[in-house]
Amino acid sequence: MSDAPKVIDARTGHRRSWGRELAELAALFLAVGLAHLLATLLGHQDPGPVVLVGLGLALIVGAAIHKRLAARGRLRPRSRARRGTAPQAVEGEAGPMALWRIRMRVVERPGRLATVAGAFGRLGCNILALHIAPTGGSAITPAGCDALDEFVIEAPRELPIGALAGALAAAGGHDVIIVPARVKDLTDPGVQALMLAQRVSDDPGRLPEAMAELLRVSQVEWRRPGDTVDEGAGLNTTMVVSVTPDRALLVRRPELPFTPTEAARAAALAGAATHARYSTG
Repeated sequence: MSDAPKVIDARTGHRRSWGRELAELAALFLAVGLAHLLATLLGHQDPGPVVLVGLGLALIVGAAIHKRLAARGRLRPRSRARRGTAPQAVEGEAGPMALWRIRMRVVERPGRLATVAGAFGRLGCNILALHIAPTGGSAITPAGCDALDEFVIEAPRELPIGALAGALAAAGGHDVIIVPARVKDLTDPGVQALMLAQRVSDDPGRLPEAMAELLRVSQVEWRRPGDTVDEGAGLNTTMVVSVTPDRALLVRRPELPFTPTEAARAAALAGAATHARYSTG
């Protein structure tokens, strides 16, 4: 940028530099000098005034063209900036999203998880949490075994659940289950289990509440030996957790079957409460 001092035109309010004023004044002197020289060469005859008038008109037309071009040059960068920033603002605006908890069985193969992640990405979904419960691999079973993958994702609200399930099935998912998720589902299960174990150790009476939070269910019921248990419509959707020889907890989750890992965590939590109750005093 030029270090020339700036002044403000009183009529237009625009800043003008002294350098530009001097350049215009020099151009004016040069034009007058050329006109005088041309008039001298013509011998101060009649064409002299005509030439001066012609040069003056040429200067006026040139100044008008220059002003128009300069104004157009100032407007172009602004219009380009608006066109350039508008799409970025639209792309950066996140639409309404929904939280889903997805569980599916997949065959353990190299690259399988990347394929599933690609399916999520193509649908505009974002993986927020992932838990894998392996059931073995080719080192144990030559043919390989299945793994239970559980995701918590955010997806566009307008995305149909059927389209999401179909894309995951095409990516290698089997027995795909999709249920609404909550923000609490983003808590790491291991950390959550430790916190709940500490809670029931301090107060064993809060075991039903802690069990409901651990297994993400709304209600837990006390049962006694010999009480009938309705398994419900789906397999593994009802679980009985033994607490004492004469009492147990009945947990139901029809929308999402319980896994062996969840059953082990529930038994460990009940054991922590039992140990705390009988070790006091």
